[in-house]
Amino acid sequence: MFSDLSIDDQFDELGMNLDVPFVPTHESVVKAMLELGAVDADDVLYDLGSGDGRIPVAAALEHGARAIGVEIDSGRVALAQAYAAQMGVEDRVCFIQDDLFEVDFTPATVVTMYLLHTVNLQLRPRLLNELRPGTRIVSHTFDMGDWKPDGRVSLKGGGIFLWVVPAQVAGHWHWQAADGTQYRLELQQRYQKLTGELWINDQPAELEAALLWGDLLELVVHEDATYGAESIVLHCRDDRLVVVSEYQKGAVARRVT
Repeated sequence: MFSDLSIDDQFDELGMNLDVPFVPTHESVVKAMLELGAVDADDVLYDLGSGDGRIPVAAALEHGARAIGVEIDSGRVALAQAYAAQMGVEDRVCFIQDDLFEVDFTPATVVTMYLLHTVNLQLRPRLLNELRPGTRIVSHTFDMGDWKPDGRVSLKGGGIFLWVVPAQVAGHWHWQAADGTQYRLELQQRYQKLTGELWINDQPAELEAALLWGDLLELVVHEDATYGAESIVLHCRDDRLVVVSEYQKGAVARRVT
C-alpha cells in the first residue's frame, strides 16, 4: 500500500527542526499497531505526528475507522491529503496542521503515536486527564515511563505498546445492595494499578483484587470464608460506580467526601 508514496517524500531533513524527526513507519508496524489497538469501524483514531498519513489511511482503508492525522508540517499535510484521496478514503480521513501539544484530541477512541520518549512523557498528563476512560493509546518504540503498558508486542528492533486510559477511581465509595447490605470501599490508585480495603456492614472483608480496565472496575471479594470469591464489576460513570455484573446489578456507588 505504501509503495505508492514517492521515495523523495519518505526521507528528508524537514523534520529535524521539529520536536520529532520524521521517520516513516513500516507497513508491517502500522498493521501491528492497528491490530494491537483493536481498531474497528466504530473508532475515531487520532494519529499524533501523522507525517505522510499512512497510519490514518490504513485505519480507514483496512479497519473502516474514521481517522484524523495531526501534523505540524504543511508539506506533509498536503502529501497525506493527496495520499488519502489516491486511496479513496478522503471521506473518512482528514489531516490538520497543528501542534500536537495544543490540538484537541478528546473525541478520540484510539490514539496512535510514533514520537520520542521525552515527547511521550510531555504528552502523558494530557492523555491521562483529557481522554475518556477506555481510550486506547498505541505507541511505536517509545513507552510512557512509569505508566506501565497494558499490552505489548515485540518486534525486531523495537516494540509496540498499548495503554487503556484508566478512570479515576481513587477515594472512598459507598453503596447499598438490594438486600440492604452496606458496602464501603477505599481505593488508592497509581495509573491503572489499584490497592484498597473493603468493609461489608462495617466489618472488614477480604478484597482479593481490585482490577481496572478503562472504565470497568472489578472487585474480587471473599465475603464468607465458606464460599469462594465473588466478582463485582462496576462501570465508572462520571462520579458514580454502577454495578453491571449480575451480583448486585444496578446498585450505585457514590463517593464519600
